[in-house]
Parts: sequence; C-alpha cells; structure tokens
Amino acid sequence: MRFDVLVVGDANPDLVLRGDVRPRFGQEEQLLDAADLVLGGSAAITAMGCARLGLRTGLLAAVGDDVFGSFVRERLAERGVELLVPDHAQAKEPTGISVILSAPGDRAILTLSGAIPLLRPADVTDELIKDSRHVHVASLFLQPGLQEGLADVFARARANDTGTSLDTNWDPSGRWSGLEEILAVTDVFLPNAAELLAVSKAGNLHEAAAKLVAAGTTVVLKDGARGGRVWWPGGEAAAPGLSVDVVDTTGAGDSFNAGFLAARLGGEALPEAVAWAARAGSLSTRAAGGTAAQPERDELIPSAR
Repeated sequence: MRFDVLVVGDANPDLVLRGDVRPRFGQEEQLLDAADLVLGGSAAITAMGCARLGLRTGLLAAVGDDVFGSFVRERLAERGVELLVPDHAQAKEPTGISVILSAPGDRAILTLSGAIPLLRPADVTDELIKDSRHVHVASLFLQPGLQEGLADVFARARANDTGTSLDTNWDPSGRWSGLEEILAVTDVFLPNAAELLAVSKAGNLHEAAAKLVAAGTTVVLKDGARGGRVWWPGGEAAAPGLSVDVVDTTGAGDSFNAGFLAARLGGEALPEAVAWAARAGSLSTRAAGGTAAQPERDELIPSAR
C-alpha cells in the first residue's frame, strides 16, 4: 500500500508565544520569553509524529499558495510526509494560521481558518482509501464540509477493511452536534477529557466511555500529564505519562495520537498502544511547538530506553 496512515485535516503554521502572554489592551507593550514559528494543525502534527515513528504517512489537507503554505510544505517534506492538496482547494484561500499563547500548564489558541475548511468528503477517494491501511481525521469542527459526509467516508473505509480514527478537537461553536452517525462507523475515538464529556453528554468519564463503546467505537482518552486510558468492549487499561521538563504542551495530544496509531499498526494490543501514546505525548513537550521533540520509535519501547 502507498500509506500506512492517511491523515486528513488541518495544516498551518503555529506562532507559539511564551512568557507574559495574557493580553492587556490599551496599547501596552509586553515582552515575551520566546516566540517560535512552527508547523501546526492537529492533522499535520499527527502526521509528523507518525512519520517520525516510521509509518509511511500521507496528509490530505487544504493549503494555500502563499508564504505560510510554503512553510507547511517545507516542514512536511523534511519529515517525509506526502502532502496531498485537492485540486479544487488550490489557491482558493490563504493558508490558515494559529497564534498560541502558551503559559505554564495552559494555553489559548487564536486561529484564522483560511483554507482549512475547504476539504470535502469526496476528497477522500476510494483510491486513497484502498492505498491506506488506516485513515485518521483531525480537527473535524474546523471543517464543516468534511463533517457532513465523514460517516460515508468511514463506511467506505470499513468496507475496504481500512481502519479509522477520529480526533474532533474542540468545537468552537459549543454545539458538539453531528457526531452520532460518524462515531457509529469509527474504529477509534481519541478525545481529551473535556471533549469526551461534551460529545457524550455524560456525567463522568467512565459513563461517557461506556456509552460510546456500547455504540461501537473504542475510546482512547488523552489525559494530559496523567497519561491515557483506553476502553473497548469488555475491557479498559490506563498508562501513565512520563516525567519530563515541559517546555510547551502544544500538540501533545496529536503526538499521543501518533504513538497510539504507530503501536496499533505495528501489531501492539490496546493496553500497550495507550502506553506508547502516553509516552509519545509526554516526550513531545520537551521543545516549543508540536513537532520538534516528537519521539522516535526506540524512545517509546521501555526496554530500549
């Protein structure tokens, strides 16, 4: 096959600002500790993490023909990720960009969507599905056109025995709607705690996970510094994160995704896969941005560390 994993979703630069990042209006000038322009977008960071872990990785994303688009293309090429931009999305909108205000233990994200919402379900063709062992979709709520037909995309993937996974990320509208049909044909759902509660409308994490597992999907929870947890029909397992000197948590959840996918596509069972994911998420926080400190495969195997 052409790809071990085809990642579908957003790709854009992130401008990560660290230090005194709480804005004070009134034309006050504030001095920062650091500013880094790095590759961002949940899909792009996940794709970069998958490639670092040895997977043949494609990224289907809408990227503009501008300076930010050139930056995205260069970073992906450095890691060996093949970027696929649909013809209809070429040069229609500027490449999206996010500004990350990164404070210890938390962050705020300001995003210009730009070309990001231009992806359509039809862009995930039957040919691409047949050329991929697994399809992972990210940042769904930034892409309403893709969301409308994603259930059909995943149904086509399932009919081809191609695995599927979904990381919705946060819903800026706060509605969290339109997921029931998609999750019914999703093999793996990868939320954080707030997203899992919002999607399920349950009172606690265990109830939320049980509800979604009963509907047919494996739930893999990204639980920050605590690590991760996985629920599947008839079982659950948890794995701790690693203790590291944290520089920036941007994209840690996307590196978590990559660790999980690399483990599963390498034949690991779910408990070991969530352990790989927790380690990958932890290690990715060692540098600014989401991709600079992403681990290699040996770093995720305890006997090799």
